[in-house]
Amino acid sequence: MNKKMLESKMKLFGDTNATLAQAIGISQQSLSSKKNETRGAEFTQGEIAAIKQRYTLSAGEVDDIFFAKEVS
Repeated sequence: MNKKMLESKMKLFGDTNATLAQAIGISQQSLSSKKNETRGAEFTQGEIAAIKQRYTLSAGEVDDIFFAKEVS
């Protein structure tokens, strides 16, 4: 999970944790846990698809955000 890349997309589209969580149908706490990978929390396929559509992400961007290790 590349948290920085997701957060940059959120900022680009004017989203906060609250607005993105509401848009994909989860709580702010769940979104935070998934972004931080707390206790193994991960985005579901449906949530990833909703984020992809919301931010018009390419398949490569989806891979970079959700399936890559974050670069320190």
